[in-house]
Order: sequence, then structure tokens, then C-alpha cells
Amino acid sequence: MGHRDMELTTQTAALAASLKTLGWQMGTAESCTGGGIAYYLTEMPGSSAWFAGSVVSYSNAVKQDVLGVVAHDLIEHGAVSEQVAAQMAMGALRVLNIDCAVAVSGVAGPGGATARKPVGMVCLAWSWRDAHGTTHVRHTTMHLAGDRHAVRMQTVEHAIVGMQRICDAVSAGQSHVSI
Repeated sequence: MGHRDMELTTQTAALAASLKTLGWQMGTAESCTGGGIAYYLTEMPGSSAWFAGSVVSYSNAVKQDVLGVVAHDLIEHGAVSEQVAAQMAMGALRVLNIDCAVAVSGVAGPGGATARKPVGMVCLAWSWRDAHGTTHVRHTTMHLAGDRHAVRMQTVEHAIVGMQRICDAVSAGQSHVSI
């Protein structure tokens, strides 16, 4: 097991404990990682206690038809955008009937890049429901270095770490979560 795998195992174990403490079920909506986040989460024994499932939405059609991403936003902003990632995360909450979700869309490379969206640009979004039933979304764009595998692995790690930050803030009763 490599260093990154060990780090992801440790981060996933911490996230699993937090999700169990909150009584939350988590899911993912993944494009550029192709199910990689779900893979690492389900490597943890007993993950069915806190992980519900994943939608791998590599195509825009799946983003629209399954997750409910608005066609206009795909045209206006592109699949690799915070607007689309946020809608993917919200769609995962709805489709999977879960408490929290992470969504990712990006350019892992080596192809697919444009001047405005280079290889390594990844948009992540996290959504969750608080104790009052209010839905929250946070999103960010990252520019990651490396080849396709490196970009995808860094995305998996950022997705897990971001969800952990949300769990920590919710557990502490904080109303504002920064990613």
C-alpha cells in the first residue's frame, strides 16, 4: 500500500466515524473520478452503515437526466463548473435520499482541456441537510498538478477531506462551514 493509499484509508476511517456519530448516510456524484471516491469509501469495512451509493455521471445526459443538472447551465458554464458541481451534489441528495453528498467534475487529462479549463481544473461541491432540514451547499475550484491518475487521486482526497470538514463543523454546532 502506497503512502497516498494509507492517507486515504486514515482519512476515510475518520470520515466514517464522523458520519456514524452524526447518523448520516453519504453518497457521491462523480464525473472526472469515475467512481473513485466511492471506491475508496467502500474499501472501509462496514461502509454500508454510512455510505448509500454513487452516481457516476460522466456524460452530460446523466448529469441532466439522473441528477437534474439544468441544461442551460451546462451550456452556459460547461460541465466543469462550480454551478454544475453544486447541482450534481444536490441531485445526489435527492436521488440517493441521503444526508450529505460530494460531487466532482473536472479535466483529468491528458485531453479535454481548453484555455479556460486546463488539465487539472476540478470543481467540487458538498451538500448536506442540517438538523432543521435546511440544505446547504459549498463549492470550490481547484487547479491540481500531475498526470490523469494524480489529478484523480488528489480529487478523491480533497472530496473526503472536505466532507470531514463539514462533519466537524456540524458536530461543533457551527452554522458556517468553510471548505
